[in-house]
Amino acid sequence: MALEIERKYLVAGPFPEDPSAKTLVQGYIAREDGRTVRVRFDGTSYKLTIKGKSEGIARHEFEWTLEEAEGQALLHGLCTIKIEKVRHKVPHAGFIWEVDVFSGDNAGLIVAEVELPSAEASFEIPSWAAREVSDDARFFNAALLDTPFVTWGVAYEDLLKG
Repeated sequence: MALEIERKYLVAGPFPEDPSAKTLVQGYIAREDGRTVRVRFDGTSYKLTIKGKSEGIARHEFEWTLEEAEGQALLHGLCTIKIEKVRHKVPHAGFIWEVDVFSGDNAGLIVAEVELPSAEASFEIPSWAAREVSDDARFFNAALLDTPFVTWGVAYEDLLKG
């Protein structure tokens, strides 16, 4: 069984950009009670991901690579609302941080995630990672479909303060 354990932070300042960053387009086939079925295209391949309900910073996650025709049919045929973002993979102190720079209705939002081997794992937070939002459901990608960042009526700088 695959278990995803991650911590999530808002980004407060310049971060080391990844020259091989990818634009991701993802849509959701199902979203219910914190559980999701997602399709993502990263410019080269399609993936189908099932995520369970979060239990703290952990949740079950299962992922499969799809054939191109299947991925296109699912993403463009079943997902009416999509999220777009550019993902940078930034190494820092032994971990790879994924920094997502959102666009569209979520433009202005920049979130960094680090996947950990256990909930108790120690790690160093980079200087550009600010407020932790791991437990704030507003920052889950599936939640950003229903309530995009542009509708929040708050400046990003104010979010950084908490």
